[in-house]
Amino acid sequence: QGQLVESGGGLVQAGGSLRLSCAASGSIFSIKYMAWYRQAPGKQRELVAAIASGGTTTYADSVKGRFTISRDSAKNTVYLQMNSLKPEDTGVYYCNLIAGKVYWGQGTQVTVSS
Repeated sequence: QGQLVESGGGLVQAGGSLRLSCAASGSIFSIKYMAWYRQAPGKQRELVAAIASGGTTTYADSVKGRFTISRDSAKNTVYLQMNSLKPEDTGVYYCNLIAGKVYWGQGTQVTVSS
């Protein structure tokens, strides 16, 4: 049974930075796709950034130029470097992974104060 463990959330002032990490453990092999989603209060969960096994990345328009997704395949870990954070980036950030089936992390809270 595989699982995802997220870390790195917290409270930061607008303009600050945070780095989220998501490590896959257990019986998770041949990862095809890793991504970060977020859900703000009262809103639907939305894709923030994704990275495919070949390295192709995708970003939501709202985070382009500020966030960077990367992965360490040897560690089965995906990262989200978030710079120039804005109050509208506040929400619960979820790690998502596809490796035979879909896995979700438990979520980590990111709060950006103005």
